Amino acid sequence: MNELTLIILAYLIGSVPTAVWVSKWFFNIDIRDYGSGNSGATNTFRILGSKWGSIVMLVDMLKGFLAVKLAFLLPFYVADEFARTNFQIGLGLCAVLGHIYPVWAQFRGGKGVATLFGLVLGISPWTAICCVGVFLLVLFLTRFVSLSSILASLAFPIFILVIFNVDNHAYRIFAVAVALLVILTHQKNISRLLRGSESKASIFKYRDRRKSRRSGDLG
Repeated sequence: MNELTLIILAYLIGSVPTAVWVSKWFFNIDIRDYGSGNSGATNTFRILGSKWGSIVMLVDMLKGFLAVKLAFLLPFYVADEFARTNFQIGLGLCAVLGHIYPVWAQFRGGKGVATLFGLVLGISPWTAICCVGVFLLVLFLTRFVSLSSILASLAFPIFILVIFNVDNHAYRIFAVAVALLVILTHQKNISRLLRGSESKASIFKYRDRRKSRRSGDLG
């Protein structure tokens, strides 16, 4: 087994079209025909609800996590942490590429944010946990999955460059690139957020109903 084999395997892992398979197997639809047309967690939350959106998000994160762990199959990368991290970034990006252009779903995938989170989780768990914390906090406050993804991704380079001060130039460049990539791939979402037309995820229904009842009582 060599690097090229692992790179191809990482791409194939990332190509698993979680949202497409879930929507077809359990709902007899293609998630890409609805909402934003993407087969990612955000659109799944919007179309299929919080239960299936959460499942898709977790599996998509697992794809990135498994991809970076492939590096441990080669003895050289087990012994050299610096080289391993750099190779893991490459493997993780292949998984993200597979998620965006999945070979098993006509190369029409999602935006890769959840898979990116899985990548970071596999390389630096504490950074990933902090980013997920930002994501969940913003999601709880706003119910915008897109905004949560954008802000969590922007927090990523802050954690890497400032808070944890990671001493790996490739990883630092990667962190900044991730933030820029997420902004680039979410331009339509940003436009909808600014216009006030972005859809909210159907989560925290109990909280929303309680707020609605309180507003009714006050009225």
